[in-house]
Amino acid sequence: MPTEFTPLLSLAGGLLIGLAAVLLMAVHGRIAGITGILGGLLPGSGEADQGWRAGFLLGMIAAPSVLLLATGAMPAVEVPVSTLALVAGGFLVGLGATFGSGCTSGHGVCGLSRLSARSIAATLTFMATGGITVFLVRHVFGG
Repeated sequence: MPTEFTPLLSLAGGLLIGLAAVLLMAVHGRIAGITGILGGLLPGSGEADQGWRAGFLLGMIAAPSVLLLATGAMPAVEVPVSTLALVAGGFLVGLGATFGSGCTSGHGVCGLSRLSARSIAATLTFMATGGITVFLVRHVFGG
């Protein structure tokens, strides 16, 4: 299965994610875990700092528009799986983020940079699970 790896866009995206995480830590003293940010916006979360949370998520949603304005085109996105597989995958990622007390952004980006043992274990678990899933889908189930 071919991939559409774009190293420059990937590097730019990684730099922007890192910059956002550093700015959130420097300005608000908070870790940029997307599940935690989103969870703090849900009714009944008890979080009082919903302004920056909403701004952070709006920035994530608006970022593709900025890319379109800057380059005049959007990168091609092809998802070679069924809608059912996407929904099942999203559910499993949400379940994993719940059991792992955070998602890949919180543990992988912010936790690893802080040398958090919990985040190192969670990120290794994410990576191993992803590798096993790709192997099973591509080589065992023939997807």
